[in-house]
Amino acid sequence: MHSTEIEIRTGRQAVVHDLTKQAESFLAEAGAGDGLLHVWVPHATAGLAILETGAGSDDDLLSAIDDLLPRENRWRHQHGSPGHGRDHVLPAFLPPYATVPVLGGSLALGTWQSVCLVDTNVDNQVRKVRFSFLAG
Repeated sequence: MHSTEIEIRTGRQAVVHDLTKQAESFLAEAGAGDGLLHVWVPHATAGLAILETGAGSDDDLLSAIDDLLPRENRWRHQHGSPGHGRDHVLPAFLPPYATVPVLGGSLALGTWQSVCLVDTNVDNQVRKVRFSFLAG
């Protein structure tokens, strides 16, 4: 199995960060053929999503998270910025892992799909992401 960890700077606002190009670079460096790419975010307040980006879906996702998990002080987990407790609930809805088939060294994503880090935690500006390739 080939594995590496990268660092992503997400800043001080909620983001949907497209990881697809970094995943493709990792697969090329690993000399990947057929297999599975596993993506893992070792954080308690971030998740992964497979979705279209750049056409508004990424902003729609952040709006939906705000609707479903409002940033207010109702959360029992209350350290950090106001409403930070919701960031700890996020991975139950957007898990910290995703697995994508790899065929001939390329991600077998749909036409508009991207692999994305979703980070609503404005208190943590740096995230780690682990890519692991398991050959078939």
